[in-house]
Amino acid sequence: MPSPAPNLVRPRPIAPVAAETAAEGATDWQTAGGRRASSPGRRWRVFLWSLVYPRQGSRLLLTLPGLLVIAVALGIAAAAYNTSNNILFIALSLLLACLVFSGLLLWLNLRNLAWRLRVRTPLRAGREHPATVELHNRKKLLPVYGVWFEVVATGDKHPIRLPLRERLDPGEVASLEWTLRPAARGRHRIEVRSATSLFPFGFLKKIIGGELRRDVLVWPAPVDYRRFPTKSWHQPGQVERSSRAGPGGDLLALRSYVRGDSHRLVHWKATARLRRLMVRQHAAETQTGYSLWVRTAAADWPRADQFERMCGLAATLAEDLFREGRLMTVAFDDEAPLPVRRLADLERFLDRLALIQPSAGAPAAGALVATARRANVLTLAPDGARGVLAHLDGEQAASA
Repeated sequence: MPSPAPNLVRPRPIAPVAAETAAEGATDWQTAGGRRASSPGRRWRVFLWSLVYPRQGSRLLLTLPGLLVIAVALGIAAAAYNTSNNILFIALSLLLACLVFSGLLLWLNLRNLAWRLRVRTPLRAGREHPATVELHNRKKLLPVYGVWFEVVATGDKHPIRLPLRERLDPGEVASLEWTLRPAARGRHRIEVRSATSLFPFGFLKKIIGGELRRDVLVWPAPVDYRRFPTKSWHQPGQVERSSRAGPGGDLLALRSYVRGDSHRLVHWKATARLRRLMVRQHAAETQTGYSLWVRTAAADWPRADQFERMCGLAATLAEDLFREGRLMTVAFDDEAPLPVRRLADLERFLDRLALIQPSAGAPAAGALVATARRANVLTLAPDGARGVLAHLDGEQAASA
């Protein structure tokens, strides 16, 4: 009799609770004068000092048209002094004034322009994630034209150029977006390398060194895996009461009525006593929980690509079991198991998965089993040269 076909499980991402909070954390603004906002009395001193000793990474360069203007000015100056022609002197003064006026407009264009880097975390290896450079024109009268930014992330061979294609009016905010695609898990650095402008005539090129950097964790890439029909995955009759709210039968607590609650849950005696609507909150019923044990011994994982696949399978299994309400604890090697009660616990586990490397030690299996008596233990082991197997109570439960 042929064995039943395994179930193919495709990973589904979990929306993190702390994503918005992490994105809001990158609120440092940088301006042409640096991150620190100077007082009005110090602005001119800072500006004059920056002309003598510019900040690291900041430069004012002549472009090819600027060099041609200077070459033409030198030629006109030589002809004017040799011929004493007033028209040539007027032409020389106009060329030099145009060059000086170009530098002044360039300085005014970048003055009081602020920008910041925003990255929505967490990031997953092999997936695309949006990132943004936000611009804020803090000037009261003049708009901003012709600015572009160079951003670079770990693993990128070349910086990404983000141009401001339209003018930015005073007081307005604009966003320059690009897409991040981390190639591997780990700690990655994203930085705004420079802000550059050729405004208005292209004679001078102003480069402002970037001071905005952000280190982010990239979680392992989710993988497709197969669940095998084992007895451990579905054990009828074993139901546990969870301490979180859910559609179970046991009363967990009483709370105030919230719009959308069913009227059948209203507790009338408590409502009459407290003189406000109170509803019953029941405990959730869950199936048998599991413990996920990640072993990182280098002897077990001699191949780097197989170790990375193991990290991806561990992350995907943890997310799927947490979504089903069946992930009880997680552990690494011989460390004490950590309970997983909320999404923040799962995110901490994924943060650890982003940074782990093969270790030289050999963990003790008895420590985890003794502390997780009520939960089945999922362990991961190599399968051939590239695959990874998940074992549950001695049976093959899943493979990737």
